[in-house]
Amino acid sequence: MAKPTTPRPSRARTKKAAPPVGADHNRPRPEAPADYKASREDLLEFYRQMVLIRRFEEKAGQLYGLGFIGGFCHLYIGQEAVAVGIQSALEPGKDSVITGYRDHGHMLAYGIDPKVIMAELTGREAGISRGKGGSMHMFSVDHKFYGGHGIVGAQVSLGAGLGFAHKYRGDGGVCVAYFGDGAANQGQVYESFNMAELWKLPIIFVIENNQYAMGTSVNRSSAEDQLYRRGESFRIPGLQVNGMDVLAVRGAAEEAIKWVKEGNGPILLEMKTYRYRGHSMSDPAKYRSREEVQEVREKSDPIEGTKKYLEAAGISEEELKKIDQEIRKIVSDAADFAESSPEPDLDELYTDVLVEQY
Repeated sequence: MAKPTTPRPSRARTKKAAPPVGADHNRPRPEAPADYKASREDLLEFYRQMVLIRRFEEKAGQLYGLGFIGGFCHLYIGQEAVAVGIQSALEPGKDSVITGYRDHGHMLAYGIDPKVIMAELTGREAGISRGKGGSMHMFSVDHKFYGGHGIVGAQVSLGAGLGFAHKYRGDGGVCVAYFGDGAANQGQVYESFNMAELWKLPIIFVIENNQYAMGTSVNRSSAEDQLYRRGESFRIPGLQVNGMDVLAVRGAAEEAIKWVKEGNGPILLEMKTYRYRGHSMSDPAKYRSREEVQEVREKSDPIEGTKKYLEAAGISEEELKKIDQEIRKIVSDAADFAESSPEPDLDELYTDVLVEQY
């Protein structure tokens, strides 16, 4: 019989005791953001942009129903304060943006012409992606807007690449990578978190938590439903923000930009928001009650909330009605432009597909 060997000391007995939880509490943290101190002009511009997104998306829903828009179409109605609050804090042409398939609102908030966005939705040659991207895959290098991505969570890894490009070039730019509460459970998101923190990339990860990943409540699908904590194991600080208040969003965006530009690496913003429509135009949204949606509309609507700020700033109801009329005209003109624009030539099927390098 083989002679029994002396057991080795277990690793548990020899390794040093683990540091207590919270031992790294002295590492730098971003300041708790304050609501943005908006001027009268700021408030009017925020209101105008949010109304533009809402009216544009309502028109897009109508055109989809009439058959002018094909494929998938995900509307941004209810989430307007997120895009407007964040995009208004960025430097167009310097900072970069990447998002998922609910992308029309981001493009509008970035100042891109509603006509070329609507033309893209309807698959026209005049569209911003020449009619090839449609609703989910819009793109504009000139505006540093890199999509529009249909694969859930894929844009987060690409956003890390954009953040790396900003750091490599030393251009002072920041990348904002938007994704939803459903995408927050995708594996590539955490690979991106890890690299972004290791390399201290200038990137702001924005989770647009609209409460439902397609048809499933975030509370049912996420073991940790306080999504702003999702970066903590990578030492990425997170902030939870009222995504239905444009001033709260803008204030958080400024604090996040400050954090990133000081060389601290990435930051995570969880925007608690809500979508009024279904996940896409094909979603009847039977997983929630009409009463729930109506309650959010009545208590937390971002446009109505901004109206209250405007009233306090002395803006009359007549001024707001005038803005709404102007926006309706802009959206109507965009729809007319799209409907009257030609479709791409068949030869376009073969362009921008492959680049051969010799």
